[in-house]
Amino acid sequence: MEQIIDIFVRSVFVENMIFAYFLGMCSYLAVSKTVKTASGLGLAVIFVLLITLPVNYLLDRYVLSPGALAQINPAWATVDLSFLSYILFIAVIAAMVQLVEMVVEKYAPALYNNLGIFLPLIAVNCAILGGSLFMQERAYQNIWQVLAFALGSGFGWFLAIVSIAAIREKLSYSNIPAPMRGLGIAFIITGLMGIAFMSFMGIQF
Repeated sequence: MEQIIDIFVRSVFVENMIFAYFLGMCSYLAVSKTVKTASGLGLAVIFVLLITLPVNYLLDRYVLSPGALAQINPAWATVDLSFLSYILFIAVIAAMVQLVEMVVEKYAPALYNNLGIFLPLIAVNCAILGGSLFMQERAYQNIWQVLAFALGSGFGWFLAIVSIAAIREKLSYSNIPAPMRGLGIAFIITGLMGIAFMSFMGIQF
C-alpha cells in the first residue's frame, strides 16, 4: 500500500508530466485560457490515462513481452512482439479518445465546442503516450501500481492546467508588457511553477 501511495504522490508532484517532463504542452497552453475549459480537458486526460494505461500494461505483459505468448503455446516462447508497442499503444489511446469525444459531444456540447480540435488531439497528446512508455520502462509489478501511476499522472496534469488557467484569468486584468502577453507570460509562469514543483523532490516515504 505504501508503495502505491508513493507512486501516486511522485507522479503528481515530483514527476509531474508538465512541470518535470513538459509533456502535453500544446494543449496545456492552448486550452488554459479559462478554468472551466481547462478543467474539462484535464478530466478527459485523467479518464483516458485511467483506461489506456491498464489496457496497455496488460497488452505489454501478456502479449508483447518476450516469451509472453508461451502461456498460449509453448512453441511461441521465443516470440518477441515488443516492436509493436508503439502501434498498439497508440491504437488503444486513439480508441479511448474517440469514446471520450463522443461522450463529451453528447452530454456536454458547450464544453465540446470550447475544447474544439484539442479534444481529439488527446490521441496524439505526448503526455498520454508518455504515460504508457513510462509505465513500460519502469516495469510496474501489478495493475494497482499502474492505476496509481495513471491516476497520479492524470491528476498532476489536471492540477497543472487548472493552475495555469486560474493564473491566466487573473493576468487578463494585469498590466503586462505587450511583447510578453499571451504565450510569452504563460511560458514564464510555467517555468516558475516547474521550479516550485522541484521542491517536492524532497518527499520521502
